[in-house]
Amino acid sequence: GALLALSKPQGLPIVGRSGDLSLDVLLPALRRRLGLSAELHVVKAPARECSGLVLLSGCYHTTKKLQQFFTNARRRGQYPATYRTVTVGVPAKEEGEIRTGLCWQQHGDRAMVRGCQWVGGMGGAPGSAEGCALQVVPVPAPGRHSLARKEVKSTLTRYRVLGATGGCALLQLQPRTAFPEQLQVHLTLLLCPALGDHEHSSRVGRVLGVPFLLTPEAALTRTQVLDEELLSRLRLSPRQLRHLPLHIHLQELVLP
Repeated sequence: GALLALSKPQGLPIVGRSGDLSLDVLLPALRRRLGLSAELHVVKAPARECSGLVLLSGCYHTTKKLQQFFTNARRRGQYPATYRTVTVGVPAKEEGEIRTGLCWQQHGDRAMVRGCQWVGGMGGAPGSAEGCALQVVPVPAPGRHSLARKEVKSTLTRYRVLGATGGCALLQLQPRTAFPEQLQVHLTLLLCPALGDHEHSSRVGRVLGVPFLLTPEAALTRTQVLDEELLSRLRLSPRQLRHLPLHIHLQELVLP
């Protein structure tokens, strides 16, 4: 009927700046190629840095109905979106939940960015803070006032280990909340950053092979560090490593 699904490559934004390649720019050409009469709208899609399922609709009312369904499902404690990820490291428990507050923070400054209310899907920084050096940081025990003022958002992701080998794991992730970079930050809290995460993986340090968590202030953003054995298995040189894409993929969406 009105619905169309496709798989988005990693690195393609949903909406880009003027002149940049984005999914939104490609929709008219896709519509013509498929011979569709109605304009296509994005119902649900992964963030730019992730790959996976994009749900499109040729009916405005269907789009709004489904977007409301996803919002209501999360409020009811359901998990309508399922991701898969490859992690560097294996979680201590085979399944569990990651709960933490998340907020935007000025890079290199402990003061939170106030008055920045985020609106949108799983990706994108607050529009009012555009141009600032911001990073998403965990707030383990957010106060009621910071939550009420929307300075911090309480977030939850359910995870399950599907397989593990060679110090890496395949995980199923089901976020119950939506916040930019939520999955990447939650994986660092498991001490198992996603493969190809060059933004947050430096927050996980190692001493004699044992991982530990660094504070965001102490962890400088850098290309992910992988051991020689894993680089060999990936057939990558250290110089190629910075081009390794983030291995987080939106695999499944539940529809009403």
